[in-house]
Amino acid sequence: MRVTVDTDRCCGSGQCVLLAPEVFDQREEDGIVALLAPRPAPAHEAAVREAAVVCPAGAITVGETTPERGHDQRKDGGRRRDGGQRK
Repeated sequence: MRVTVDTDRCCGSGQCVLLAPEVFDQREEDGIVALLAPRPAPAHEAAVREAAVVCPAGAITVGETTPERGHDQRKDGGRRRDGGQRK
């Protein structure tokens, strides 16, 4: 699993920190998300996926690395940064 965050979109709600504190934190100065583990341990993957779903700003993207191709594929339910759905 590979996680990325868009700090420009983050609104600082802290839901990600509540769900996956091993992976996410908030910056002291403004409460914006800080990514602690871009490749979280398997034990934290479900919580990270849930954090991506509940993020009110859509600032969290979750992808999977496919060994046979060596690239990342999105696994965020088709959720785009603009809140739309893939067609």
